[in-house]
Amino acid sequence: MKNSIADRVFDFLKKYPPFNLLKNDDLLEISKQVSIIYLEKGDTVFKKGDDFNTDFYLVRNGAVTLFHTNSNNEQEVLNICDAGDVFGVRPLITKENYKLTATANEESIIYAVPIDIFQTVTSDNANVYKYLITAFATNAYDPYTAEETGKIFVDYLPHTSQDMVNFQSANYTKRPITCNIDSPLKDAAIKMSTHKIGCIIVTNEHEYPIGIITNSDIKNKIATGLFPIETSVSYIMSSPVITAKKGLTVADGQLQMIKHNIGHLCITKDGTVNSRLLGVLTHHDILVSLGNNPSVILKAIKRAKRTRKLRTARLKANNLLKSYLEQNIPLSHIIKIISQINDTVTAQAIVIALKKMPTPPPVSFSWMAIGSQGRKEQLLFTDQDNAIVFNDVSESKYKETQDYFLKLAKLVTKSLNKIGFEYCEADMMASNPEWCKSLSEWKLQFKDWILNPDEKAILLSSIFFDYSHVYGDEKLIDDLSDSIFENLNKTSSFIKFLGIDAVKSPSPLGFFKQFLVEQDGEQKDLFNIKSRAMMPLIDAARLLILNNKIKGINNTSERYEKLAEIDPNNKELYESCSYAFKALLKFKTKQGILHNNSGKFIELKTLTKEEQLKLRRCFKPIHEIQESLKLRFDLKNFI
Repeated sequence: MKNSIADRVFDFLKKYPPFNLLKNDDLLEISKQVSIIYLEKGDTVFKKGDDFNTDFYLVRNGAVTLFHTNSNNEQEVLNICDAGDVFGVRPLITKENYKLTATANEESIIYAVPIDIFQTVTSDNANVYKYLITAFATNAYDPYTAEETGKIFVDYLPHTSQDMVNFQSANYTKRPITCNIDSPLKDAAIKMSTHKIGCIIVTNEHEYPIGIITNSDIKNKIATGLFPIETSVSYIMSSPVITAKKGLTVADGQLQMIKHNIGHLCITKDGTVNSRLLGVLTHHDILVSLGNNPSVILKAIKRAKRTRKLRTARLKANNLLKSYLEQNIPLSHIIKIISQINDTVTAQAIVIALKKMPTPPPVSFSWMAIGSQGRKEQLLFTDQDNAIVFNDVSESKYKETQDYFLKLAKLVTKSLNKIGFEYCEADMMASNPEWCKSLSEWKLQFKDWILNPDEKAILLSSIFFDYSHVYGDEKLIDDLSDSIFENLNKTSSFIKFLGIDAVKSPSPLGFFKQFLVEQDGEQKDLFNIKSRAMMPLIDAARLLILNNKIKGINNTSERYEKLAEIDPNNKELYESCSYAFKALLKFKTKQGILHNNSGKFIELKTLTKEEQLKLRRCFKPIHEIQESLKLRFDLKNFI
């Protein structure tokens, strides 16, 4: 005989995760065992400290409030579960007493799902387990344990496709052939011939690599008569060598070779030239491991002579990005690859533009990426943010020199626009005289922002303090960075202003744990994931990294990882911020690809319950890092 109650339960459960991930027969078996509980407003399902039950729960109608009671007996609402939300899953994950209290927020009906039967029919379903882990961490009072956070934000490696090879450890020659620095080239060449190898590493008495000699060096420097065969290797070798740690991935090795235009990487004990040589990774080793890969795109970019070719190559990177996201390639690797492609596109656009200029640059210069590209977080086509710093010239030549670089910048920004990067609406581009200055002028600009902070200065600082070198003389960037940190030592008010700015945006969730959406305009009822979720994390990371006087780390997740390293007392908080930011960036990127836009504004009703749950899970670290900043920088009286 048909069980009408079980059927009604079945019809409801199949709409919501994780039950919608089950086979119909399994779901029906669970539905038969579900208990239906009616609650009046204020009724309690379980209390903090209660022994765990044999069921977990799903809201059918109404709403259930989850709250934590602190040491002062004050209640803090952590979540309000409505129709389709699961709660009380602690017994499924860890056999501990409840850490929260669950109370009916209004007249409600909930389903009690027996854990035993549920575990029996879902024992081999990883997706169900993954969803419930997310639900557990979303409602848990302490979200920062390594176990829970790691399971939420873990980046899963692909199980198929040749692209997985990119993220395997590179196979390198473990016993490289070496010679000491006093050896004559003839002896080195005999070794290379005997062992049938294309290079030999020059080492010092500590077995540290100090140079490399290749077949090309012998052909170009010896066979041409430039040096005699008895010449010491120290005159022939290329130095310093480029090094890496053992365990580097194929993709990382490949990017290093492309970036430095080399065919060999020395693998050392700690990844620097100041440790023992362990092996050599060659370009041939990479080719053996790879078929089609990002190097094809990067090489096409470097060979491009026209903007149209650059656009074609960059569009291929979009397909690569989409493919990597679909395969759940770790986001940290995706960021490295796409950022390298973006920087290479910009650099080649500059090379093409320089050939169109009537004369070479009058002085050395550096092209800076600022904003999201400066942070290595620009995965999709977004607007341009860039600047130029050029070497100092006399006052009489300043206008002429600046005009040259403004003309160059206009050519470059025009090319980038054709490639797909929109012009910045606020005109924060190198083609604007405000953002094309000499090194001294830039130092004065940053000094003014730091020593005389106001609302405009803080707004501009949020963009210009996230810069990275893309093309030209990198020493100019280093000098500018040194000047910035010198000025930071002269005042504390700037950090205070940055702190106030970093905590001004409230949590992305309202009082009833509903997403805060835009209230008017074209984006009414849409959720701005960038300004409400990502920017608070970006701003907090920038503030903390500047306060700690750390140079050269611009990427938000890497900033938090560095902070976790230097401040072990807050390690779990910083790691949770890093995980959350990467999850938000991946979410925004996927939305952008899906809707063919920037992914900035999200129509929440298009998200599944599971997607909303994952998104909401990312918001807890925002609240925690902002509360931490308020205490650390004594901001409570300023907001």
